[in-house]
Amino acid sequence: MSQGAGVHGLTGRGGLNGKNLRFPYQIWTLYLLICIVMVAASFLYFDLPVAARVYGLLGHAKTIGTGFSSEVLLSAEAAIALGLMINRILRGHLSPFREATALACLTSMCAYTINDSVLKLVFGVPNPSAVMHGSQHVFNLLGGSSMSSFPSGHMVLAAAFGGVFMRLYRSSVKLLSALLFAGAVLMVVGDWHFVSDVIAGAFIGVSAGAFAGELWLVHSA
Repeated sequence: MSQGAGVHGLTGRGGLNGKNLRFPYQIWTLYLLICIVMVAASFLYFDLPVAARVYGLLGHAKTIGTGFSSEVLLSAEAAIALGLMINRILRGHLSPFREATALACLTSMCAYTINDSVLKLVFGVPNPSAVMHGSQHVFNLLGGSSMSSFPSGHMVLAAAFGGVFMRLYRSSVKLLSALLFAGAVLMVVGDWHFVSDVIAGAFIGVSAGAFAGELWLVHSA
């Protein structure tokens, strides 16, 4: 897979300035507004009905969550990134695809850490299991923890990884979007998250990944 085939909108050489950094701020702002509307509508009208309908459907498959826990995924990404860095030191270079993979792993880990350490604490929305057992589905501003539900940490983790490849390899957008959508559905059906959680997590993750990819293109130039 050629990195050059997936690169668009990069001209010139040099540092981070308006002429080289091509991140589409206006389009991103539009998507941000759409995301806010979708999250608000889901939070008010869809989260609880959907959670009540699907609650317990995958009760017999809860072991899936163990195999794909954040600890397991973060450990895998850390191992991949470390292995690629060691390979870079020993061989003196990495292929563009391997560079993208290392960048995706590091971006994914950073985005997840910020989400779980900052955003979840700020919004403080109880997870579906807690809500189904009596907790209120509300924003407890500055009263959350890493166990809070909004935004979805798993969605941020996956979407940030995918966002890097979406920016560097445009041909991967459709496939990665389908995989992220499938993962979002699984997290809702599996009682791990509300619909609004995965919408917000997807937006945050893809935004982080796309911006990291754009910075990497500027750096590489």
